[in-house]
Amino acid sequence: MTAKTGTVFEWVWPTSFVVAAGWTIWHLPAYVLDFAPHSNPSQFDQVSAIHARKDVTPDLPGLFGGFADPIDWLALVLLPVFVFLGIRTVRVASMELQDFHRVDKFSIFIGRATMILILGMTLIMLYEVFLRYVVEAPTLWANELTLWTAGFVFLCSGLYAMQQRSHIRIFLLYDVVPRPIQRLFDTIWTALIVIFAFFLVFGSYQQVFEVKFYRWEMFGTAFDPPIPATIQPMILIIAVLISLQAVSNLICDWNAAPTTHSAADDVDESELKAISRTLEDK
Repeated sequence: MTAKTGTVFEWVWPTSFVVAAGWTIWHLPAYVLDFAPHSNPSQFDQVSAIHARKDVTPDLPGLFGGFADPIDWLALVLLPVFVFLGIRTVRVASMELQDFHRVDKFSIFIGRATMILILGMTLIMLYEVFLRYVVEAPTLWANELTLWTAGFVFLCSGLYAMQQRSHIRIFLLYDVVPRPIQRLFDTIWTALIVIFAFFLVFGSYQQVFEVKFYRWEMFGTAFDPPIPATIQPMILIIAVLISLQAVSNLICDWNAAPTTHSAADDVDESELKAISRTLEDK
């Protein structure tokens, strides 16, 4: 099931998705004010004032008489387009899990987008180091933008790790029981993940979406990014996606042959071969 990797589109679509998602997230107050305006006048004025202060294109008029301008609408419409194109063009590398369902390509694509976020986060930090220690003109936004991006990286990488079965697992008992009992174990821990995600969303939905998100709670600093308003809802979204991915893993692995795990599983043979070739060249 492997195919050639490293094509240009494997970079283009995740990068385009990250740019469109970043624009959409930054301008989420415009969508909220257009699609679900606040009934409380003071909250409406508060969120609209935040949007007016943070809008990247304040000179553009809102489309259809609303708050979201044409660029905001374009970014919102392109998001599912980039996801669709990214899923169609994503290729599994040799060091990744080779057995997967078609629906798992979404998690793989999110993994690619997360890699782009890591690259962007690194560039932001390098830019800040240059300005701080070379030009002596540090920014007010680089540190908090890095922190904000790292939150998305941490959450999205959890979905990718679940799809790759690279999360922490203890096989001491799992490896010694027959395959039917292993299926029972898989079913139990999948059910526990789904139950946990359900009660996490059920217990915190109102606090997260009606308070943090709907009121667009900011970080309260000079740059003042909407970290509470975005990261907390993202936690619930990722929890649901991870539970769905766990169910997909259970279905995909149901008829898999029994495997024995050892310390050798952590060794990446392709990486060892690459190191060996490098040493031979020297």
